[in-house]
Amino acid sequence: MVLGVSGDSVGSHKDFCVKAGINFKLLSDANHTVMNSYGSLTNLGLVKFAARHTFLIDPSGKIAKVYTSVDVAEHSAEVLAELDNLEKVEATKAHP
Repeated sequence: MVLGVSGDSVGSHKDFCVKAGINFKLLSDANHTVMNSYGSLTNLGLVKFAARHTFLIDPSGKIAKVYTSVDVAEHSAEVLAELDNLEKVEATKAHP
C-alpha cells in the first residue's frame, strides 16, 4: 500500500490528486503530528511543510528504508525495486 502525507487540507489533496493523476491515498496531517514523528517537518521561516521523504515500511511495521533525497525522475523505479527486494526477503523468511 502506498500513502502520502502532507500538511495540506483534504480538499486540496483531492484537487491535487485529480490534476496530478495520483492513484494512491494522500493523507492530511494538518497538526504535523506524523511529519514531526518521522522527522519530515521542514521549517522555512514561518512556514512549515512536509519534506519529500519516502519511508518503506516492512510487513511487521518497521522502517526498512528511508529516502531523504528524492530524484523525481528516478524515485518510483528505485522504490519499486527496493519493494521487490523486500518482498523476496519476506518470502524467503516465510518459506526457508
